[in-house]
Amino acid sequence: MTRQTVVRRRVAANGNRTSDVGAVVAGAELNARVQQLQEQFELLKAQVRQAQQLAALGTAAAMIAHEVNNLLTPLRSFAQTAVESDDRELQRKALTVALRDVDTLTAMSERVLHISAAKPPRRQTVSVREAAENAVATLCRDPAKDGIQLALEVDPSLTVWADPLQLEQVLFNLLLNARNAMAKAHGGRLTVSASGQNERVVVVVRDTGPGISADLLPHVFEPLQTSKPVERNGHQRCAGLGLALCRDLVEENGGTIAVSSSGGQGTTFTIELPADDLEAPGE
Repeated sequence: MTRQTVVRRRVAANGNRTSDVGAVVAGAELNARVQQLQEQFELLKAQVRQAQQLAALGTAAAMIAHEVNNLLTPLRSFAQTAVESDDRELQRKALTVALRDVDTLTAMSERVLHISAAKPPRRQTVSVREAAENAVATLCRDPAKDGIQLALEVDPSLTVWADPLQLEQVLFNLLLNARNAMAKAHGGRLTVSASGQNERVVVVVRDTGPGISADLLPHVFEPLQTSKPVERNGHQRCAGLGLALCRDLVEENGGTIAVSSSGGQGTTFTIELPADDLEAPGE
C-alpha cells in the first residue's frame, strides 16, 4: 500500500467521523427545536382553551349582569332604609336582607371565577349530579324566569372519572346554548339525565327548543360553527366556539359526545364518560 493511499484513507476516515459528529449535533438541535415548538404549541393550546371558556361566559354576560342588577337594586334600598330609619327592628331586618343579597352576589362571582379559571386538568371521581347543579348555578339565572322547566334526573351516587371543572364547563356550555335557544321560543323543557351502561356513564342533555338545521348538524362540533348566525359588517358569519370546546374536553376525559336534532323538535346531546372505577394507570 502506497503512502498516498494510506493518507487518503485517513482523510476519508476523519471526514466520516466529522460527518457523524455533525449529524449528531444536527439531530440534537432538531430535537431541541421540536421540543421548543411542542412547548409553544401547548402554551397556545392552553391560551385558546382559556379564550373559549371566557367566550361562553361572554355569551352569558348580559344575563349575569341582569341578575346582578336585580340583586343590587333591593340591596341598595335596604341599606338606605337602615341608614335613614331610627327603628332598630327595621334596621336589623334591612341589614339582614342586605347581607343575604351580598352572600348571593358573592356566590355568583365565585361560580363565574371558578368556571373561567385556567387550571391544569386533573381527573378524579366526580358526581355527575353535583357537576350539573354547579353548571346550572353558574348560569346565575333561574331557567323558570324564562319559562323553562328544568329537570335534573341524575342519581346523586352516579360518578365518573373526569376533571370536575372540565365536566362543569361542558354542561354549562350545553345548558347555556339550550337556555338561549329556548328563551327565544318562550319556554320549554330542559332535562339532564344520566345512567350507568357497561362501565360507562351516559349523560344526556335534552331540550325542546327549535332544534338545529339538518345542513348544520354534521358540523356543530367544528370550530367557528354555530346555529346562531352573527351579523358583522352586513354579513352573516358563524362565530361559535362552545361546542368545539365541549368535544375537546369530553375526548380529553376519555369520552365521546354526539348530537341529534330535527328542526322544531329540540336537540339532544349524549355524552359518554368512563365510570370512576376505571382509573387509568399512573393517574
